[in-house]
Amino acid sequence: MWPNISAAPFLLNGFPGLQAAYHWISILFFAIYVSVFLGNGTLLYLIKDDCHLQEPMYYFLAMLAGTDLTVTLTTMPTVMGVLWVNHREISHGACFLQAYVIHSLSIVESGILLAMAYDRFIAIRSPLRYKSILTNSRVMKIGLGVLLRGFLSLVPPILPLFWFPYCRSHVLSHAFCLHQDVMKLACADITFNRLYPVVLVALTFFLDALIILFSYILILKTVMGIASGEERAKALNTCVSHMSCVLVFYITVIGLTFIHRFGKHAPHVVHITMSYVYFLFPPFMNPIIYSIKTKQIQRSSLPCYSF
Repeated sequence: MWPNISAAPFLLNGFPGLQAAYHWISILFFAIYVSVFLGNGTLLYLIKDDCHLQEPMYYFLAMLAGTDLTVTLTTMPTVMGVLWVNHREISHGACFLQAYVIHSLSIVESGILLAMAYDRFIAIRSPLRYKSILTNSRVMKIGLGVLLRGFLSLVPPILPLFWFPYCRSHVLSHAFCLHQDVMKLACADITFNRLYPVVLVALTFFLDALIILFSYILILKTVMGIASGEERAKALNTCVSHMSCVLVFYITVIGLTFIHRFGKHAPHVVHITMSYVYFLFPPFMNPIIYSIKTKQIQRSSLPCYSF
């Protein structure tokens, strides 16, 4: 029997030792959040209303932008609450729900990047059959599959958090709730909650990355078989935006993993900063990458003509 079991709310944490600078940090975070909203919101608006962007590639991009917006909307209230008014308390239910959405959407984002790799593979390997293979209904089924994989796979580790007793410190490490943070506060056997995420990461992030890598090996093999150098460059250029988004996402994942695994002696603020980079850098960069590298988005203000 664990002593001092408490139903007191959890306490969120900002940047320990930097409370005096919260005013300036909050301005930086607010600017980043506004940029994320404007960038991803603009992408969604253009894809919805512009005839030049009615292609499977841009439907997947819309899914990516929607995921980035939802992650940002999930973390923003608690992060800005801590930085602006030092509101640190969060109820158990709200905390578990936030952790569930955050982790689920991370897996969803990985799945969308995998779907986009498949899209690029079909576009280069079978360009004449591209739209007949990736029909609207098939794109919707892929998107639904990615969503279900993300949200169903997180149910097993999140549900036990609701019935775990909490008798240790209720102070969390971040200004938002993460599964690994909350489970450490539980006074119960958390073996399943320790092992399941390792298996889940291997079957989602790691496996997705391997399949994306394999798809690009096949893409490169196909492109090398094109006789014209100009056509080869043109084909590869259609993949640059996606490759850049994949690198941004997986480099932040790898960076966060290395900090947690091997940076035990690093200052706590480094761990916290890497977590914010992981959740904010991809949503911030993805619209910029696609806007710079994709000609259709750059000319999306042009009128549409049908003949």
